[in-house]
Amino acid sequence: MKAPTIGLIGSGWYGGVNLNSLLLNTGGRVTALCDVNTNHLTETLAFVAERQGAVPWTFVDYKEMLASEVPDIVIVATPDHWHALPAIAAMKAGADVLLEKPIGVDVLEGEALVAAARKYDRVVQVNTQRRSYPIFRMAKEKFVEAGRLGVIGLVETYWYSGGGRKGVAEELEVPDYLDYNAWTGPAPMRPFTAVMEDRGWRRYQEYGNGVVGDMGVHKIDVARWMLGLGWPTKISSTGGIRFPEGTDANTSDYQRVVLEFPELTMTWEHRLWGRSPIRNQRHWSDGWGVRMIGTKGTLDVTMLHYTFSPNGPGEEETYHELAPDGDPANADFSQGSRPVEVMGEKNHAENFMAARASRSRPVADIEEGHISSASCQLANIALTLGRPVSYDPKTRTVPGDAEATALLARNYRAPWKHPMPNSV
Repeated sequence: MKAPTIGLIGSGWYGGVNLNSLLLNTGGRVTALCDVNTNHLTETLAFVAERQGAVPWTFVDYKEMLASEVPDIVIVATPDHWHALPAIAAMKAGADVLLEKPIGVDVLEGEALVAAARKYDRVVQVNTQRRSYPIFRMAKEKFVEAGRLGVIGLVETYWYSGGGRKGVAEELEVPDYLDYNAWTGPAPMRPFTAVMEDRGWRRYQEYGNGVVGDMGVHKIDVARWMLGLGWPTKISSTGGIRFPEGTDANTSDYQRVVLEFPELTMTWEHRLWGRSPIRNQRHWSDGWGVRMIGTKGTLDVTMLHYTFSPNGPGEEETYHELAPDGDPANADFSQGSRPVEVMGEKNHAENFMAARASRSRPVADIEEGHISSASCQLANIALTLGRPVSYDPKTRTVPGDAEATALLARNYRAPWKHPMPNSV
């Protein structure tokens, strides 16, 4: 298969990570860059020009980019509230898509994205790349598929970062290199603050789904993949903002989510204050993981290590990705987690390219990304309403709950129009 042409919509921090991964692992050539922040465009353009020599076209409007020469692959790495519209437009134009997680900000955006991928026969890989990390693959094969956990009744997923999020972001004049109206797009217009250009927009519910939509989607997704789970039948959530003083964030600083599946119960918990409950935590990723509890044993997996503890006789088994011999005591953190991340990104890119070649569904197909993203979005709806919700993907409603059903699609700011699955 010939090396693909690549276009990038959203040329900031993680857009650059995605772009670099595809360049390293596909031999692709960047032909177009798009961002409403011309500083981001300038920085990414310099990186691409140095790497490949040929200078790509740059655009502020993704519609203009797609109206010119359509790349084989379009990466969508904008803030979450801008995922759905450009991804659907790229599919319509004939491109396959690498889409950042969560796939959108609401459930019906996700339904529209899946409908577009199927209608236009596009390969869409969601960047829930933990499915491609060797350690999760290893743990899945060695313990889950081998039946060493027995019957699994409970799965706990979690993120304990500590550190809080103190600070009220300063309101500033919009810089001349940023089209803030276009950046805001279909979301409600908030005052521009100093954190908008960095990842600080995640603290605002207007642009995403908070910590559960940012970090929870990864672990809920990889747990679903490891266990072959589909849609949860009921989702409930408690939590909120425990420490509102001294912050302008409007997303929860702690949250507990319960997802009921026919086979088992899964939970998610995050807390941005206090100490991590994880014993012997040596790296930030140790506080971000999956715990599977079965009748024969318990399996803990993070980005860097796993530990299996049998319920009966037998030795505890543990492995660390950063140790030459796998022994956690010999883990070398001098390069941080980057070697593991590079391998995961490589596997994810190669899987995407293989799916493109065979016109099949990749490991993180858009429908899988939708289920995991919607699980987080529904958790926030349950938190807002103070009651469980049960989403029916066949009717695309919460049966018997008109108030919850109305929250499945956010109101778009004019003139942008919310995409719907029946009209993509």
